[in-house]
Amino acid sequence: MSDLLLQSSIEVYQTAMSQMELKLDACRYSASTKRTYLSMFREFLRYVYPLPLHRVNKQHVMEYHQWLITTKNISRSYQNQSINAIKFYAEKVLGQDRQYIHLDRPKKNLVLPVVLSEQEVASIIHATNNLKHMAMLSTLYSAGLRVGELLSLELQDVDSDHMRIWVREGKGCKDRLTVLSPHLLVLLREYFTRYRPKHYLFEGPDGAPYSASSVRRILKRACAKAKVNKKVRLHTLRHSFATHLLDQGTNLRFIQMLLGHTSAQTTQIYTHVSGKKLDEIKSPLDAMVSSGIFER
Repeated sequence: MSDLLLQSSIEVYQTAMSQMELKLDACRYSASTKRTYLSMFREFLRYVYPLPLHRVNKQHVMEYHQWLITTKNISRSYQNQSINAIKFYAEKVLGQDRQYIHLDRPKKNLVLPVVLSEQEVASIIHATNNLKHMAMLSTLYSAGLRVGELLSLELQDVDSDHMRIWVREGKGCKDRLTVLSPHLLVLLREYFTRYRPKHYLFEGPDGAPYSASSVRRILKRACAKAKVNKKVRLHTLRHSFATHLLDQGTNLRFIQMLLGHTSAQTTQIYTHVSGKKLDEIKSPLDAMVSSGIFER
């Protein structure tokens, strides 16, 4: 292949990377997801180089992942992230049909999320001495938000007339509604009176959205002070929100809507960690004892 054609391929690849980055920003993907997708897509482009990008097809994608599995021994998680990154470019950047890439997805190991008890959540929130910090953690838990969604909230997204919170362009560029707790509203009004944010609900010193790393540090300090020794992350508050709703008898479909899950299967994982539901299940041995079939 001539140097001219090679240079042309490089320029097309660079343009593709730039277009993907712009689309990830437009869809408000988290900084972590953005870094992962761009890195995964860059590795795929290195594999197919110097093939002209318009000639890359499903077969190349399948061969690439087969190569990753056989030579790199990649994990299931890595494979899924790589597939998602390439699908994002094909579907969101190029506007291809959702079925453009047909790949067998590896089965994920069922890893149950860490869930806090209601008492643990209360202890963590109360362990914050700062009103702003308390408001942020309370909003994360009470509305079941992702940290990126929390930090993107604007003042107008808190709808006190209808007692709901608007999540604009959440994961997957989707808008949704979630609940606004009356208790949270009182807390947010107290916070607003003291801090007077201008645009975003939670702003940094320069008026930009508060940083995710700062919120993580707040949670870490609160957990230490509350003496909660579980492996708690910001997303743990979201997991706890969903599980506690399920414990209260909330329909799984409504929980799915509040969380913004596309698939009900994603939401069903909380049935595995709901303590109340487990408590309601009786062993068949107990039924045998009650009926007199089994005696000691």
